[in-house]
Amino acid sequence: MHRNSVVLLLGLLALALPARAEIKLSKVFSPHMVLQRGMPAPIWGTANPGEKVVVIFRDQSKETTADDQGMWSVKLDPLTPGGPDVLKIGEKTIEDVLVGDVWVGSGQSNMDMPVLSYVSNDPVLARNAGQSHPKLRLLLKGANDTWQLSTPETNSHMSALLFSFGQDLQSKIDVPVGIMVGAVGGTPSGFWLSERMYQEDAACAEEVKAFAPGYPYEALQKKYLEEKDAYDKAFAEWKPLAEAAKKEGQEVPKPPRAPISVGRAGETNFGKVGQLFEAFIRPYVGYAIKGVLWDQGESKTNIVGVGQVTLMGALIRGWRQDWGQGDFPFLYVEKPSGGGCAWDYSQPETAKADAFAPLPATLPARPDADYSHVVFTRIMQYPNTHMVTSSDLGSGIHPPNKSGYGARAARVALGTAYGQDIEWLGPVYASHEITDDHITLKFTHTGKGLAFKNGTQLQGFAIAGEDRKFVWAQAAIEGGSVVVRSAEVPHPVAVRYAWSGRFPWANLFNQDGLPAQPFRTDDW
Repeated sequence: MHRNSVVLLLGLLALALPARAEIKLSKVFSPHMVLQRGMPAPIWGTANPGEKVVVIFRDQSKETTADDQGMWSVKLDPLTPGGPDVLKIGEKTIEDVLVGDVWVGSGQSNMDMPVLSYVSNDPVLARNAGQSHPKLRLLLKGANDTWQLSTPETNSHMSALLFSFGQDLQSKIDVPVGIMVGAVGGTPSGFWLSERMYQEDAACAEEVKAFAPGYPYEALQKKYLEEKDAYDKAFAEWKPLAEAAKKEGQEVPKPPRAPISVGRAGETNFGKVGQLFEAFIRPYVGYAIKGVLWDQGESKTNIVGVGQVTLMGALIRGWRQDWGQGDFPFLYVEKPSGGGCAWDYSQPETAKADAFAPLPATLPARPDADYSHVVFTRIMQYPNTHMVTSSDLGSGIHPPNKSGYGARAARVALGTAYGQDIEWLGPVYASHEITDDHITLKFTHTGKGLAFKNGTQLQGFAIAGEDRKFVWAQAAIEGGSVVVRSAEVPHPVAVRYAWSGRFPWANLFNQDGLPAQPFRTDDW
């Protein structure tokens, strides 16, 4: 056959064959990645429909075929920690793969804000972030969603809280740790679960059903429209003044504040349920992980009639269902940040805690029914969900000591997700017994024993009789219990502890140095 004819024939055959599509992977599969140890590790991507895909890692070889939509996935058998190794997927090669534990961090600004924003006020963070950590790997939001080595440069852009958590944890478990973040400042929890998770959650539906009959939507909407009209007029007047001030180099006057729109019961006031879950968490779903660290609450839920505790239940259940790993550990930071005194102010972790204060002359106002330490303690009712106590850490909307928050979160992880024999939570009210003129309180998480710190006596307890009038009580530790009484209440029926928005005067701890959580025995 003539040479030109052969070339032509080969060209025609090439045209007749289906084009071979390059195997494509999610960006979570990239050099420097960490695969989760001890459980099946999914690997997935796209290819030509019907194309065979071979995945090779260490001594494992997994083969599959892309479906009609070109989707494919395999699961590596449980892996032992170590590396670096090479992951081969078809003709692709991913270098420097470690095996260890992977944690996802999510929430609002206290999870989102980078190391760079905090190093000037946090010497521990500055020291740790200024070093490279070969066994710590970072998946940074804003870095094209690819894994990064932990270096002073990359550390500076990572979530300050998640970096502090991951670095401290890795140093203690001595296996590789991968941390991946999906967080946005100023965002409500309603944006961080999918529409399906919310719509299918029975507890959310019940809460909306109970709330709706008394919710004056029409009146609130009318008020909003009136405020919106006033705002539009004020903004129209402000704009030329601001432009003139800017042009003349003068201080620009503050703009008027826009009113917040009003949603119907069960709907958002603004934005869309799930919008941030789809953008920042959905790409991670299915990637084998050890657990989640969550820091959010200041912006509440943004769903009318649904409180933070109920919505967090829907979020936690929904994330676990979508991930398909069972009830993986879910750690969350207590809100509000700070508010109580500390066991040891000489320690960097608690050095920025609120200063101990004398007991107020009168009982303070009760804590916020929607946003308080009491509310956030209740999120622990969900399986394998654990609170990172913050009342004895730095205060403020953006507490400055992110290294302290990260170290506390690592402690909680070690005591829960890793089963180490350490106390990770302060005393939690368990039960009480009324005997004549006093009430005996029992606690869990007493650790090495109950104790008080700061001041000359245990304080922060209030007691009431049938008249429901609370007064400060005398309190004493007796063995593993606390006994409270007051001469003003000869027949007590109820006790409250640290029952306020802030409580630097409440000083019950366990001897492990962790503060007791606020509680009450009544439901008045």
